Amino acid sequence: MASAQVYPASEPARWKYLDRIRTRRGPYTTEAYDPSMVAEAMENMMILVIGAGGLGCEILKNLALSGFKNIHVIDMDTIDISNLNRQFLFRQADVGSFKAEVAAKFVEKRVKGVKITPHNCKIQDKDEDFYMKFQLVVCGLDSIEARRWINATLVNMVDEEVEDSYKPLIDGGTEGFKGQARVIFPTITSCIECQLDMHAPRPAVPLCTLASIPRQPEHCIEWAHVIAWDKEKPFPKLDKDDSEHITWLYQKALIRAREFNIPGVTYSLTQGVVKNIIPAIAATNSVIAAACCNEALKIASSCAPSLGYPDNNYMMYSGNDSIYTYTFKHEKKDDCPVCGNLARELVVDPEWTLCELVESFAARPEAQLKKPSIRAESKTLYMQSPASLEEQTRPNLKKTLRELGLAEGEEIGVTDPAFATVSFKFKLKFKQ
Repeated sequence: MASAQVYPASEPARWKYLDRIRTRRGPYTTEAYDPSMVAEAMENMMILVIGAGGLGCEILKNLALSGFKNIHVIDMDTIDISNLNRQFLFRQADVGSFKAEVAAKFVEKRVKGVKITPHNCKIQDKDEDFYMKFQLVVCGLDSIEARRWINATLVNMVDEEVEDSYKPLIDGGTEGFKGQARVIFPTITSCIECQLDMHAPRPAVPLCTLASIPRQPEHCIEWAHVIAWDKEKPFPKLDKDDSEHITWLYQKALIRAREFNIPGVTYSLTQGVVKNIIPAIAATNSVIAAACCNEALKIASSCAPSLGYPDNNYMMYSGNDSIYTYTFKHEKKDDCPVCGNLARELVVDPEWTLCELVESFAARPEAQLKKPSIRAESKTLYMQSPASLEEQTRPNLKKTLRELGLAEGEEIGVTDPAFATVSFKFKLKFKQ
């Protein structure tokens, strides 16, 4: 039986097996699929990778070996010696250098013909014109805030009359032996904000536990972070990326741990607790990165339907007990503050003070806002900035919602400086 025709790519030897997928028809390709154009289209496609850490290193390597030739990577971090056990593109001589630059050079050296452009900055430092250049965005982030920001930016960029304004977002994340990969087509499928309640914030340790009866090494570190630092103020402001600051916290936590006979306080654990770092497993990173890059290949080549089309858009992975994966459809929410148009119901006690309402937004899984400013339909209730407005609206924090004249069914608007383009709309519902 004669095999299907295979169209040669630019480097047939290197891409021999890849071309069996991307340059000939398969059982999942559509009638419009043109195998003679796929390899060239993939080589010319501009892809943005956000994050060059444990997941980002794997993603960059996989994309380069999948036939993508024009890749950009953005990461503000520099390489720490603790990264070397799993971020395999880095060596000891690279410690202190920018992750994006080192990762780009390493992959370019190993995969000839690929061009990777590094950007050593925050994603927030780039404007919409920058993101508009790319056909695909792949995230390997360890920050919920950064995910929410890029999600809101890509959704806001969509112009229904301009096809190129739709930028598919592939997002991967890992936590120990667990991970997920998802594909988001902005304004079409469920977005990251729709799925926010799946990433509930960790419950805070009561202050009384930290102050009087610590039981775990993490409690000692949090005591040094929250109480000792505020009391002694060894530096004007805590810089979580400054080794001198982390060392001070580590030494204080160590003294506290010895006082209560609690073992396990280490420098790396101190760094992890203060920066809220989840222990990373290299094998989990490789599995999730492979899933993300598999989706990138499917979207770029149309060789098979990707996640998000037509149904399932979310893949969960667990390696705790053998290997388990589950794929499902996360529904788009009409009351999503980013891609929806309805106000979200907010159950509150009318006897709450405005201060209690403000603080509740940080703990709510569907909000997770650290510095919320609140407006009612007819007046401003509280503004975090500028300083003059904060001072002017501060007296409202002591008043109850009832005293402020808020009624059941009234809509309030909430903003946060971390998500400048998003206004969160809530409809008040009073507890009975």
